[in-house]
Order: sequence, then structure tokens, then C-alpha cells
Amino acid sequence: MSTAAAVPVAPPALPAAAIERLRAALSPERLLTDPGECLAYGYDNSKRVALPQAVAFALTHDEVLAVVQACNAFGVPLVVRGRGTNTTGATVPIAGGVVLSLERMNRILRVSPGDRLLECEAGALNGEVQKAAGEHGLFWAPDPTSLAYSTVGGNLGCCAGGPRAVKYGTARDNVLGLRAVTGAGISIKTGCTTTKGVVGYDLTRLLVGSEGTLAIITEATLKLLPKPRAAKTLRACYADVKAAAEAVARVMNQPETPSALEFMDGDAVQLAEAYQRTGVPAGTGALLLMEVDGNPESIDVALRAVVAAAQGPGLVELKTAANEAETEALWACRKALSPSLRKIAPKKVNEDVVVPVTRIPELVTGLAALSSRHGIRIVNFGHAGNGNMHTNLLADPEDPQQMQAVQACLHEVFRLVLDLEGTLSGEHGVGIEKRDFVGWEIASDTLDVMRALKKTLDPNGILNPGKALPGI
Repeated sequence: MSTAAAVPVAPPALPAAAIERLRAALSPERLLTDPGECLAYGYDNSKRVALPQAVAFALTHDEVLAVVQACNAFGVPLVVRGRGTNTTGATVPIAGGVVLSLERMNRILRVSPGDRLLECEAGALNGEVQKAAGEHGLFWAPDPTSLAYSTVGGNLGCCAGGPRAVKYGTARDNVLGLRAVTGAGISIKTGCTTTKGVVGYDLTRLLVGSEGTLAIITEATLKLLPKPRAAKTLRACYADVKAAAEAVARVMNQPETPSALEFMDGDAVQLAEAYQRTGVPAGTGALLLMEVDGNPESIDVALRAVVAAAQGPGLVELKTAANEAETEALWACRKALSPSLRKIAPKKVNEDVVVPVTRIPELVTGLAALSSRHGIRIVNFGHAGNGNMHTNLLADPEDPQQMQAVQACLHEVFRLVLDLEGTLSGEHGVGIEKRDFVGWEIASDTLDVMRALKKTLDPNGILNPGKALPGI
């Protein structure tokens, strides 16, 4: 659970020999050691903070290699980061050491439209990748809400997804190969430039989602997809969560997969409507926002199929947008939710859990029971098409009893998710926030294999220590 922290006391300086070697690898102005300058790189969107002893800015793969080798030689902890948009503390340097920022390694290296691929450096922004791909009628599937300011390296580090993952997959499904530096200071290249390839072990998928604990990704070859020429949006309002969840199962059990299928429970709808009226009818206990895309000639077929599946018991209203203005109007309720949550709760614990689609009703019912038992307001929304729920526990950080209740409630939320055959993180990663709960989901013998992999790729344990897995 995130907790805002006071500015930490400056850690001891790095050994002079380590500083000298880092300066030899980089130009002097690209290595910060003053605590006041380093502080900006000691926190991320989790609101946690820890002061690094130095911050390094690399411009090339070879400079990353030199920094890793220097840190490895002196046993200095090393945390890589892009723009720090993650919410799990994955880029907070809790062990001190060096933060390696790749924000200046932001070049688009190559776009090959015929091969549907794009090569870029890890610091390239998702939005810039989308722009470069869009010039050729293509796009990269991951579309997190932070795409305008999150980096490709960060997206790969936590295996980001977004609304359209329901149809097009997450980061792990849309990367062909990587260039990286292991914790041992070895330069590696994984994958290939084709969509088929089974030579060697799949190190690409291993590194995606590993949160910089095994290797530092410096470059990526991304799989691009043809940009749909048409899209249509519909909003379905239901009397209760059960009716909405049953509709989700119907929609996902027919051939026309929507490109987005977003869910809001009744509490989320009420909060959003209180913040900004968007025309959701009274009596709405849950809401689905759906989008279909494709060719203009065939999109109405897809739309009719999804509309038919959305029909059923408990449907209060179903609206289809006829133009861009109406599309914006239908999405307005979802967009009003985040600011409404910030307004009513100074403390918001946003969990990113996933359950099988058919078990969403059990999840939401169970969360309602936990909310009542612990006296903690819980608001749910998320990517219903793949069972990815953003479960928000709202509390007042000035109330010690409430904060204690949040922690107890959170533990039961995780138990509930696992009892429903779910997973504790869908796209936000593990970082610090969920590290101690990983053993609840993954068996000890499997964890031992993962720790052995960590030891092989990062023998001295310098890369992002204390993150992703317990005991590393």
C-alpha cells in the first residue's frame, strides 16, 4: 500500500573509485551526485521516495553497458527508470545506489511499414511511437492512460496494456525483440524481426514485465498493427453488476471482439456523475463502455453483434454514438471518474487485479462485502473484457484507524482475487507494493526457479533490489 514519505536523509556517498568510473563512462554533466539534484529521481507515481546516491543519464546502449559494469564492479545498486509514471514503487531506489535515467535515449531508430515493425530506444515516449507508426497507417497496441508521457521501456518493464488490450494484447504480445544489458554487465539481443521465430529460449517475453530486475532494456523492436479505418462506441447501462458482468461474458463469447470493453460499478458511476453530469440514466448500477473497430464496410456487422450480445436482463439503456461528439459524450462518465476520486479521497489505494471474466460478479460482490466489513469505501472500474479490475480503496490518511483498516481490507482483497483463480497484477506490475504478496500466488518451488534466473542474469543482485519478487 502506497504511503507518502518525508524527504529522506541523504545516504553516504558512493566510493570515490565508483564515481570516477561512472564519470569516465559519461560526460561529467550527466552524472548527478548532489542530493538536491538527485531527489527528483528518487520517487515515482507511487508517492514513495528514497534518495539515490547518484543519477546517471545515458545516451547510448554502450553507455548503459559501461554504467552497469561500473556498478557491478563495486556492488552498487542500480535502478533504471524512464519517466517514473508507475504506481507500484518499481523505480524508487530503496537501496540507494545509482538511478540510471533513459529519458534521453528517446530516438525512433527505424520504421519498416512493410514488415510492420518499429525500432526505438527505451526512452521513446509511447505517444511518439504512436505518432511515428500512425504516419504509415499503423499503431502499437499498448495504450495506457499515461501514453503521452510514459516511455516504451517503462511500458515493457511492467507489461503495460490499456483499454484495447482486450483485442490487441499487452506489451508482451506486441514486442518482437530487445537489446538489453544484464545485471552481470553483458550485452544481449533477444528475439527477431519476424512474427515467427522459435530459435533459442524466449528471453524477450522473460524480460518484458521483469521491472528492470534481470536486465536493462535499451532498445526494442515493436510489432505494429494496421490502424483501423473506422470505430464506433456504445454505452450500455445495467441495473446491477451481475447483469453487466453477464453481458461482458456474452460479448466476449461471440466472434466480434470489441477493441475496448470498460466497466464501472454503480459507486463509480455515481461519483463520476456527481463530479460532472454526463447523462447516465437514474437506476444505473453498472455501466459498460464498448468500442468496435475495423473497416467502414464491415464495422456495422461488428457493431450489431456486440449490441445483440449486450442485450439482456437488467439492461437500462443502450446508446450508440453516431459521430465524434457523441463518442466523447459517451466516454465522458469514465473520464470524469479519476478526478472525482481525487476530489473525495485524499488517499486512494488503486489495485490492479485480474479474474476470469465469468467471475467478475463474484469479485465485485466479494469486494462489496469487504467494504462493509472494514468500513472502507471501494470503487471498481477497469478493463472488463479481460477481467482486469482497478479496485480503489478510499481512505483518509489522517485517520490512523482507517489506514489500518485499509491494510487489513487490502489483504482480504488479494485473498479474494486468488480464490477466484485470478492474479494480483494485470498491467501495473509488482514493484514494492505487491512484492510481499507474490508468494501467495506463486508456489515456493516456482519462486526458487525465478530466483535462480535472477542469480544467473544478475549474479551480484545489483539491479532494482527489493522489487518484483520477495527475497531478491
